[in-house]
Amino acid sequence: MGVTRLFALIEAQRPAFALWLPVLFGLGIALYFALPVEPGGWMLAALGVVLVLLAAAIRPAGQVARVALLLVLLPGIGFEVVALRARSVAAPVLAYPVVATVSGRVVGLDRSASDRPRVLLDRVAITGMDPDRVPARVRVSVDPATPISLLQPGLRLMTEARLTPPPAPSEPGAFDYRRQAWFERLGAVGYARGPVVETEGSDAGSFSQLAFRARMAASRHIQQQVPNQGGAFAAAILTGDRSGIDRSVEDALRVSSLYHIVSISGLHMSLLAAAVFGLIRSGLALVPALALRWPLKKIAAAVALVAGLAYLVVSGLDVPAQRSYVMTATVLVAVLLDRPALTMRAVALAGFVVLLFAPESLVQPGFQMSFAATVALIATFEGLRSRAWWKTVQTARGWRYPKPVVGLAMTSLVAGLATGPIAAFHFNTMTQYGLIANLLAMPAMGLVVMPAAVIGVIAAPFGLDWLPFRLAGLGMDYVIAVARLVASFGGAVTGVPAGPPASLALLVLGGIVFVLWIGRGRWAGVGLAGVGLVFWAAHARPDVVIADDGRLFGFRTAAGRVLSGTGNGFAAEAWLREDGDLASPEEAYARGNLRRVKHRIRADVPGVGTVLYVGASKAEAGLCDTAAVLIAPNWAEAPTGRCLFVGKERLRRDGALAIRLTRTGLHVEGARAVSRGRPWTG
Repeated sequence: MGVTRLFALIEAQRPAFALWLPVLFGLGIALYFALPVEPGGWMLAALGVVLVLLAAAIRPAGQVARVALLLVLLPGIGFEVVALRARSVAAPVLAYPVVATVSGRVVGLDRSASDRPRVLLDRVAITGMDPDRVPARVRVSVDPATPISLLQPGLRLMTEARLTPPPAPSEPGAFDYRRQAWFERLGAVGYARGPVVETEGSDAGSFSQLAFRARMAASRHIQQQVPNQGGAFAAAILTGDRSGIDRSVEDALRVSSLYHIVSISGLHMSLLAAAVFGLIRSGLALVPALALRWPLKKIAAAVALVAGLAYLVVSGLDVPAQRSYVMTATVLVAVLLDRPALTMRAVALAGFVVLLFAPESLVQPGFQMSFAATVALIATFEGLRSRAWWKTVQTARGWRYPKPVVGLAMTSLVAGLATGPIAAFHFNTMTQYGLIANLLAMPAMGLVVMPAAVIGVIAAPFGLDWLPFRLAGLGMDYVIAVARLVASFGGAVTGVPAGPPASLALLVLGGIVFVLWIGRGRWAGVGLAGVGLVFWAAHARPDVVIADDGRLFGFRTAAGRVLSGTGNGFAAEAWLREDGDLASPEEAYARGNLRRVKHRIRADVPGVGTVLYVGASKAEAGLCDTAAVLIAPNWAEAPTGRCLFVGKERLRRDGALAIRLTRTGLHVEGARAVSRGRPWTG
């Protein structure tokens, strides 16, 4: 490519330069997480020096050189930011399971997968443990009968609990909860084995708990005004507190593709800002002296900006809420500066801000789905403006009543297509009737629930909020009924087998290129996405998987994966989910023809041969000659023979194992061996 053509290419892409900045920044973050080992301190110091030199060289550089420098500088800054972030949040992690008396201050409340109340504790003390080794935070599930008066912000609670380190992946390449826990400074998880009591040291009145206390107080007030799950749902969308939502309701919302309603997003933030903006501006305009002398529009924008920030802080600072606030703030600041708001640039700014302060969110589904939906919607509706049929729908008199339905259908379709592959990758499911559910539920959200909820918030200081909140609760009950109805449809959910990380990376990068590139080159994004889908489809699931304690294994058959038992629900459910298998562990256990004799389990695995599990502590000679794979988690030394032996030492070293049949024999991969050198892997 000649210099002239290069200049022309750069000039053609100039309008989109700002949109590529967070993408390049994110590439550096993605590179950090893809590394098998942690970069050393000397490497980060050297990289910092190089980045400073590159930054200094940008201003005097020519146009082409400046672009080239940015292509290196921004990923480098992203890499440096996330590496320093990983070091700044370092905290002790529990080394092994313990049963002990635990105490700590309540700094978070939610519900566990088993639908039990769960508390997040800081300022932790564990009886009998060196204070230097005590985790900074622990999360403990408590008995459902625990008095609600004890589940309050700032109280110091004590209980006997069984604690374990954050669980390692159920198989190589699976979701690693340890990484998420590391950035949350969460060093142990577990459950209470006894009653929970308050102990000395509670500080419910501390300033650091202000936002948490306000969130929980608002949540309790709303749930008192609105009974049953409608109140819990209303509390979730207004305060971010989801601890009151039953597991069955959450499952119905997910299956019906309506769970996005629970997450505080652009819908909630924009409605709040619009309501505050309209009330302030209209209220001040009623006073002629103010209307003639004061810039009411700017005053209303400033108040709405502060109100949105308060809403963001009280709601818990979730990534979708952060993105929504930055975008809303961009529009309001544009009003203050008498400048037009560029929506796609607002998304880019929001992405940059979120990644700068929480770079780990890049690899989390919430960030990916939130930004994918927003970018796709903006790009689609900007493209539709030039279409004659869309102009007709928007302006023709005959489309006045169908227009909202068409707009809602288009929004649901585009958002579903944009987030569907990401949801399928992370959760291994695809919902079939999401468009129907959204068409039925979203009008109630936009016309009834959110307006009533915003009015309720405004009326609460005057004690007049009971009526609007009750109205919002009725709307929520309707939404829940829609979710349950759609979830009951046959085939509402389809399982999707897991794919390699490269497939998601190519899909996302392809989508970004297609949206941001100016000119025919955008179609290269379709090619990248297509390659990602091919990688996904070609990814083979393991023939045999073994849990990290060796006491559960599963193998593939024509009927689906067979499990050797029903224990270790975490691993069992994860394996089936990664297979795209919607069966329960009990159903998967019933599929196989397993032969059990005392402490032995023998299974004939198609293509692999015999897999033999031995639970005895004492090694037995000759067993390795009768099986292709011998699993003996209590044996310290390998027996004689030619089988693949999985014993105590290998499980300790490699964790959960995946075994695949290849042309050269059995290939074994360990979950811990994939990223042994990262801080969260210990």
